[in-house]
Amino acid sequence: MAKAQRPSAEEIIRYEKNPKTKIATITFNRPEYLNAPTIAARLRYSDLLYQAGVDDQVKVLVIRGAGEDLGSGADLPEFMEVQNDEDQERRLSEFRIPPGEVKYPPKGTYRRGATVGAWYASPQSGIRTLQDFKKISILEVKGYCYGWHFYQAADADLVISSDDALFGHPSFRYYGWGPRMWWWTQMMGIRKFQEMVYTGRPFTADEMYECNFLNSVVARDELEDEVDRYALACARNRPTDTVFQQKMFFEVFKQFQGEYLGSLLGSTFESLGGAAAHDEDDFDMHEALDDGLSGAVKDNDRKFPPEWRLSKSARKKAKDTAAKTKTNTKKKK
Repeated sequence: MAKAQRPSAEEIIRYEKNPKTKIATITFNRPEYLNAPTIAARLRYSDLLYQAGVDDQVKVLVIRGAGEDLGSGADLPEFMEVQNDEDQERRLSEFRIPPGEVKYPPKGTYRRGATVGAWYASPQSGIRTLQDFKKISILEVKGYCYGWHFYQAADADLVISSDDALFGHPSFRYYGWGPRMWWWTQMMGIRKFQEMVYTGRPFTADEMYECNFLNSVVARDELEDEVDRYALACARNRPTDTVFQQKMFFEVFKQFQGEYLGSLLGSTFESLGGAAAHDEDDFDMHEALDDGLSGAVKDNDRKFPPEWRLSKSARKKAKDTAAKTKTNTKKKK
């Protein structure tokens, strides 16, 4: 998708608040692209979180996605375009740097990629910003909660999910590292998170609930009502000043657990990933992208057992086949 065709940040990230209830809502509004935020949209998201954090008319923030999914990650085609584009203005805009004063590190330098990795550990980037939010945040998950949206799930205070949701990050399939791996490990527990990293498979809502990553799992048609119940309860509980104090307590706990240290460490290892040699039969995403992003994703997905694929249709087909086999087995008995 060419840059000119992408919707504005304001179109992709919608914001509204109700001063009476003190509940604000951020909606990822790009359902035709699985709510993928552009660079500008991620920066708007970051700014809105800071704004809501200061606003005395906001006590609770609900974050949700339009359409069938919360979201499947950032706008990868745009990311690839910017990484390969020598246009300094476009590249520096992600770092909130105006053109003309700064030269970006050239190709062949460690800093070229590491600058992006370190940026993803910054609260200004829209990657880690929710971690620093000093009000109550509630994430409403449905369908895909993948990539950039999976970061938000780790950082939100409460996560309410529909029973059809899938969680994970594409980096575990294509690269091996994600900037926030330390905190996912803390949230999920090392045993289950290792499984997600090593197999590259997405986890279901039930699996995420079992490892204490989710607060509630409900049917899709009950999701909004469940989120509303949580939001209203949080908004009617203790005063906003008390919430701020509570958030400071939990922030101290998270930093004692090394949340920010882990973000920096994860970004460092991700920056070194380009030096990793490929196995002889390894899937090379960069080579596959020459044939198009959609084809590369589908080709890689086919390597996995059907019930562990990202494709919803492939997973459904595997489930239906298993159910049919089970029924036929019972009939034979």
